[in-house]
Amino acid sequence: MGDEVGRSRARFDMPGRVRGLVSHVGDQPVGTAAHVALHRSTAPHAAIAAVHTDDALAIPGVHAVVTGADLYKHLGDRLHTGPAFADQPGLAYEKVRYVGEPVAAVLAVDLRTAREAADAVWVDYDELPPVHDLAAALEGTSFVHDELRPSSVFGDLRHLRGVRDTNVNYEYNLRTGDAEAARDAGATTVACEFWAPPTHHVPIELPCTIAWVDADRLEMLSTTQTPSYVRQTVADLLDLPLSRVRITTRPLGGSFGAKMYDRLEPLAAALAWTTGRKVRVVASREESFLLTTRHGAAVTSSLTADAEGNLVSAISDVRYDTGAYADVGPRITAKSGMMSPGPYRIANARVRSRCVYTNKPSAGPFRGFGVPQVTWSHESLIDELAHRLGEDPVEFRRRHLLREGDEAPMGTRMHSADFVGCLDAVADAIGWRDPVDRGDGRVRRGRGVGVGVKAVLTPTIANAVLHLNQDASATLLISTVDMGQGSDTIMAQIAADVLCMDSARVHVVRADTDATPYDTITAGSRSTYHTGNAVRRVAEAMRAKLVGLAATRFSCQDADVTLAADGLRAGERHVTVPDLVHGHFGARGATLTTEANYTSDWVPYDKETGRSAKVTEHWFAGAVGVQLTVDTATGRVHLEHLAVAGDVGRAINPKLVEQQLTGAAIMGIGHALFDQLVLDQGQVINGTLLDYQLPSIRDLPDRLTPIIVESPHDTGPFGAKGVGETGILGVAPAIANAVRDALGVRITTLPLTPESIVAALEGK
Repeated sequence: MGDEVGRSRARFDMPGRVRGLVSHVGDQPVGTAAHVALHRSTAPHAAIAAVHTDDALAIPGVHAVVTGADLYKHLGDRLHTGPAFADQPGLAYEKVRYVGEPVAAVLAVDLRTAREAADAVWVDYDELPPVHDLAAALEGTSFVHDELRPSSVFGDLRHLRGVRDTNVNYEYNLRTGDAEAARDAGATTVACEFWAPPTHHVPIELPCTIAWVDADRLEMLSTTQTPSYVRQTVADLLDLPLSRVRITTRPLGGSFGAKMYDRLEPLAAALAWTTGRKVRVVASREESFLLTTRHGAAVTSSLTADAEGNLVSAISDVRYDTGAYADVGPRITAKSGMMSPGPYRIANARVRSRCVYTNKPSAGPFRGFGVPQVTWSHESLIDELAHRLGEDPVEFRRRHLLREGDEAPMGTRMHSADFVGCLDAVADAIGWRDPVDRGDGRVRRGRGVGVGVKAVLTPTIANAVLHLNQDASATLLISTVDMGQGSDTIMAQIAADVLCMDSARVHVVRADTDATPYDTITAGSRSTYHTGNAVRRVAEAMRAKLVGLAATRFSCQDADVTLAADGLRAGERHVTVPDLVHGHFGARGATLTTEANYTSDWVPYDKETGRSAKVTEHWFAGAVGVQLTVDTATGRVHLEHLAVAGDVGRAINPKLVEQQLTGAAIMGIGHALFDQLVLDQGQVINGTLLDYQLPSIRDLPDRLTPIIVESPHDTGPFGAKGVGETGILGVAPAIANAVRDALGVRITTLPLTPESIVAALEGK
């Protein structure tokens, strides 16, 4: 093996990203493409009586105005797309289900003309009773959808087809032991209602899709994390074989889940195919707030200890607000709902987790995949329980944290999940056991911790193809999308390590469904493990091929050949890779090719208990420690030190791991203190960057310490796992726990605004 794995190398594209030289989708010239602008609904829930387009069509430069009814005539029910339920049309027809839903698309010579014409469209609505919140949705007096329409993507949902008169599109239930009896028999119970609001991803790059028809094939260049999924969706939408659909990408300028599954692509494909024009659809910053959000989540939960302080019961009722369309909400509901007992040994657990339709913009995947919302609950509860019992919050957690081989409440055992190591690391970093100056004036100081657990997306598929060039460079083909997380860099390192070469000589081809092999998705922190395993396998196959060629050249056994940085050896005999490949083919510039697959598997949940012996391929374990001050007069929080630790199995590139932990923690600070989408009667009222508050440089901690914990995974590439989401899980509860430590008040609604802190103090 080489020395690439474990080495901190800068992202290969870092200079271009810093200097603005990386070419993104929105930068591409489009020639005579029609620019698309959308007329959006002004009603949260209404039947469409008529769409008036004459005024828009009369504007010079307008090519066409397309309505949902127009597309439905061409495509029928195929117009509805979605990963879990085929419930979302590219343009609304018959009904609108949230304020801002696209109703008509204008195609024009330029974007300014298109937007002017979109404003000239007007719609007659027959308003229907809206469902604005979870409580109203669960009352069931009005329904967002007439019936449930499972898609073909998630086969386990097909039994829900045709279910009517409900806003609950999916429910997951976990039962371990008798949680209610254990609670009633316990000595101390803490219980509360927690709320985490919807938030927006706010990636720097805006969503953009360009689609055109070429030789009777639909081609698309798009800002997507999921090119393989989009290819299948577009093929189904247009009733085409996969060979007649091509999806290409460019490096993404951030995403965090905002560019997954069905965003602009189905509409762009439908417009290009039905009009025969090349189309460019780009969302404005204000429109991007309407494309997708993080799920707002309400969690009613309790945690009980017996007389000896042992955890005996955890009960949770989790409600995820998925908005008007399900997106991937059912997966979030199950895979994150099951995490609501936390990373603790608890013999009795009961979880009810539901995905609920409301008349709001659709919610989808967001960094953490719904787990930060339940971590907010369980880490606040266990902290409060420790205070009630008079125990140290760190030591109380240590006593109950799951260890290697322990079975979690959902039935899967722990491996390579060092919760204790992560907790100890952050506690030591912030000086938990050292005396702290609490302050005796209006500014008070406190410390808090939070521990998070998450399952990786399972099952998924990753493939890799490797070309070894005659000059001893390599070309790696994968469909993992680099969004700034550095996946291209670490995949090159993995391949280079196996082949004993410099990773700078490995070129990673960006995703192109005509060339790069199938990959389920770039999300859920799965790429390092899944694609990394495929890359390691494809590189090992290449090494075996080189060794075999050298053994033939040397007239010896494969076992006698070794590969090193300077070539291949067998005893005193030596050949460089360029000479070996040239000698094999008899030509310069020839290539050797190998391919490999890695597919993870799982055991589906038991229908009665919600348990599974293998619900995930691997676990993420992380912890956060915070020291902060609170101004009791203004409610202003100042972070003095935040430490974030993640068990990554093995750090392929330690510097990139530290950057991922840091970036996730900063995003978590936003969720804790600022981020929330505010809706009034279904209308987003802070959907601009003038009103939507994000952390600035002034809001960062005085010290931010990322800590790498390595508990190697048996089947990870070189022992590695993912890291992209680990750092965000425990940030909000750690900050809230530090506020509680400083002020003695427990706040259960995010974000912790100055107003909410002052109100809590007044209510104390």
